[in-house]
Amino acid sequence: MSKPVKKWKRTRPPGERDVPSEGPVVSVSKEPIAPRQEPPLDRSFPCESCGAKMTFEPGTTSLVCPYCGSEKPIPQTAHDVRELSYHAYFQSAKVPTEVLEGTVCEVKCTNCGAIVEIPANLSTDNCTFCGAHLDNPVETPVPTIKPASLLPFLIEYNEARTKFDDWLKSRWFAPNKLKKMARLGRLSGLYVPYWTYDSMTFSFYTGMRGEHYWETVKDSNGNSRRVMKTRWYPASGRVNHFFDDVLVCGSRGLPDNYARALEPWDLNNLKDVSPQFLAGFRTERYQVSAEDGFESAKGLMAQEIDRLVRRDIGGDAQQVHSVDTQYDGITFKHILLPVWLAAYQYHGKSYRILINARTGEVQGNRPYSWIKITLFVIAMLMLAGLIALIVGNR
Repeated sequence: MSKPVKKWKRTRPPGERDVPSEGPVVSVSKEPIAPRQEPPLDRSFPCESCGAKMTFEPGTTSLVCPYCGSEKPIPQTAHDVRELSYHAYFQSAKVPTEVLEGTVCEVKCTNCGAIVEIPANLSTDNCTFCGAHLDNPVETPVPTIKPASLLPFLIEYNEARTKFDDWLKSRWFAPNKLKKMARLGRLSGLYVPYWTYDSMTFSFYTGMRGEHYWETVKDSNGNSRRVMKTRWYPASGRVNHFFDDVLVCGSRGLPDNYARALEPWDLNNLKDVSPQFLAGFRTERYQVSAEDGFESAKGLMAQEIDRLVRRDIGGDAQQVHSVDTQYDGITFKHILLPVWLAAYQYHGKSYRILINARTGEVQGNRPYSWIKITLFVIAMLMLAGLIALIVGNR
């Protein structure tokens, strides 16, 4: 792959004087970021027309499908960046749909909208995600894109229950009644649907590169002081990056902030989907389409692209005016990730506590006892007053 092109120049404005070299050295801390990543040399990308494989070769200007002859030009300038119909792109993937083996029915929650596929030996009295009673009748599962792989449960029920109890005990301001609720201890094992996306990106940017310097100025009283200023220079260029396994939750029942909080996942240990792994666990059917999931993935990619652009601009400060990105060689997988989940209703509101069944990470929310909070604030004020009294009498 050709080295990213970077263009910026320095020009001294008319009449600008030389800046003294004395003064403190400015050091601007930069957040560590992952290096630019390029796809493996043998990586193949799907043809948008027929779905056959097109091989990406660094240094070339286009990809050619050996079957239908379709060409995929690699952008060389920002003007070459073209919008892609992602709906047509994912339709061309022609991924077959089927009912997940081992599930006999599915039911939709009218409260949170989650659709859960259920083995024959599990009950369906309450929603796994929000704890609401399931009023809808069970139905025959609808064929969907079959998961390509999954991470099996690693944290067993007893260990998950211990982590759950420890988390609950540490919530000082939770209502006492909450800790005594018998149904709160009902942990359900659930496979949550996720999408993973791979994509090669070509991003062209424009912006400004800032370089700090120090200048001595005098105030109205004639006192001198050092002031940091910044010279700005135009910058433009291209950064390329290969994104591997960008993870997007395919669940509507699991809010995105909870899904992110459960990361990271050891995706290098994915296994083929087998009924033996699914036995005894519920599985949510994805409700975020592959196209909508990729829109979310683009937002995650944009954060990394912005960091790469700023690093490419360099200097002490950066301004990014525009970024045009083309996504090539998009591939996706539907996978299942294991979660222990306790969902409950308290005073008409839904609360969830989740445990990553691979790492044991616990996340969730719970109601607050305003009586406890009020008593705590009063106690703190009394303690502060007592300390002030003791100090004042010394």
